[in-house]
Amino acid sequence: MPLGDRAVGSARATASAGFDALVFLSFGGPEQPDDVRPFLENVTRGRGVPPERLDEVVEHYLHFGGVSPINRLNLDMIAALQAELRTRGRDLPIYFGNRNWKPYLAEALRELRDDGCTRALVFPTSAWGGYSGCRQYHEDVARALADVGDDRLLLRKLPQFSGEPGFTAAAADAVRRAWAELGEGAPVRLVFTAHSIPVAADRTAGPPDGEGHLYSRQVADAAARVAAELGVTDFDLVWQSRSGPPQVPWLEPDVCDHLEALAERGVGRVVVCPIGFVSDHLEVIWDLDSEAREVADRLGMDYARAGTVGTDPSFIAMVADLIERYADGGGDLDALGCGDNGTLCRPGCCELPARPSR
Repeated sequence: MPLGDRAVGSARATASAGFDALVFLSFGGPEQPDDVRPFLENVTRGRGVPPERLDEVVEHYLHFGGVSPINRLNLDMIAALQAELRTRGRDLPIYFGNRNWKPYLAEALRELRDDGCTRALVFPTSAWGGYSGCRQYHEDVARALADVGDDRLLLRKLPQFSGEPGFTAAAADAVRRAWAELGEGAPVRLVFTAHSIPVAADRTAGPPDGEGHLYSRQVADAAARVAAELGVTDFDLVWQSRSGPPQVPWLEPDVCDHLEALAERGVGRVVVCPIGFVSDHLEVIWDLDSEAREVADRLGMDYARAGTVGTDPSFIAMVADLIERYADGGGDLDALGCGDNGTLCRPGCCELPARPSR
């Protein structure tokens, strides 16, 4: 049967037992130029991405020496989280694994098992629902467990966290710093951005008995909460980083197109907040710090990019709160995204839509 759709079995029956480790699960990224093409092939396998688009993204990575900052940034977050947990008297070992590049999740699970741990919470670095933001992480867990082949292991994926107050607070603080960077002057337009996905994938995001569009609704709700904390009533939500075939519709508008539209309306100062990302990995620094900034410069627009939540103390405290909510066997097992050993939170949730026929 499909990964992520396996029966729950006895795992939920052991909900009252505590956990002895944490797995920090992320996307992965190349560490040297020779890694770039194989990494991107892992990311895009089966998704119909045109070879010329892959070539283009390879050049983005090579522009930065062929090294993604994502692993380093994840290690920074892990160190901050470990320190926060220790201040609370909770010294959980943290193991780091990725979906698309070394260290892979299965490697982390082998290390965890060899250290004598058998029950681990899993924190994925995605706040969102949808296939790639949630369901695919369940599949990663199921696949890695099958690879390791140890029936003693129980991995409980922590739920989606886009609505957590600490996430909102950290993003709002980042916007305040970007405002300060621009200084006093004319009004500043606040623009939130997140990774675009195919429109069909957004329609299937969420439980099948719901209205779909879970991903875009969560992003919009998170942006609205951050804006409200800042006292902003009028803002924009746009998208970035599309990579699929040009004939397939993706969420729009693109951030660079939107900057052009703002300039036509006479907007001269913009802060862009990458609400959809938790760290400044390559899609943030290329799409926003290179391409979007170049567009803003050409338009004569004052432009500042807010930081991602990363190691912001509010965000790290939020992750620690989430861990503590589940670490002793409690927590809401029916929360969106929560599941054991690759089991989905809802049957059929966030399916990957079929690729359109050519």
